[in-house]
Amino acid sequence: MGVDVWLPRAPVAVAPTGPEAVAGNDDDPAAAWDALAAEVAGCRRCKLCDSRTQTVFGVGDRSSRLMVIGEAPGADEDRQGEPFVGRAGKLLDQMLRAMGWPREQVYIGNLLKCRPPNNRDPQLDEVAACEPYLHRQIELVRPDLLLVLGRVAAQNLLKTELPIGKLRGQVHRYGPLQTPLVVTYHPAYLLRSPREKARAWADLKRARALLADGAARTGS
Repeated sequence: MGVDVWLPRAPVAVAPTGPEAVAGNDDDPAAAWDALAAEVAGCRRCKLCDSRTQTVFGVGDRSSRLMVIGEAPGADEDRQGEPFVGRAGKLLDQMLRAMGWPREQVYIGNLLKCRPPNNRDPQLDEVAACEPYLHRQIELVRPDLLLVLGRVAAQNLLKTELPIGKLRGQVHRYGPLQTPLVVTYHPAYLLRSPREKARAWADLKRARALLADGAARTGS
């Protein structure tokens, strides 16, 4: 593709302090995950804590090479406590299977861990309060690739106002680990706009090729 995105990555020490600090000890990954999940469950960093049914932490293979990130929980996710359930979740499952990465082999999470009222877009203070949790999840999973679903998640993670059409079709980097990141359409959008499924499939093939290329280069 003309872009070498698989540069050697040295471990990056990230030790946030103050209100952005998150719990966990990397010497014991299971304990680190438990500490982070408990912190998220009790989080009151923004006003969304007052309207949620429960937090939606994340689900899947915690050592996966592929991490999928959406925007925020919807009504079904808020009730069930798991990301991407309902019709959008079923379509995501089909998308992942088509890539050769079934849901159980992927780690899936959201930018926000609480549902915004009426599924409105996240506000900047909510993203600022919640994004350190996502950073910590990425540190623990250490995926080779992030697959970001939808305009809102992509714009907030990449700190840009560019439309999703400008963000697709290239490899970005995200966070302290500079993890390669590919953007595609959100499954809920594809349900409303099925004509865009061909473009989404092109994005998924790009992600699949990057993962295959990374495996070849690292010998994993």
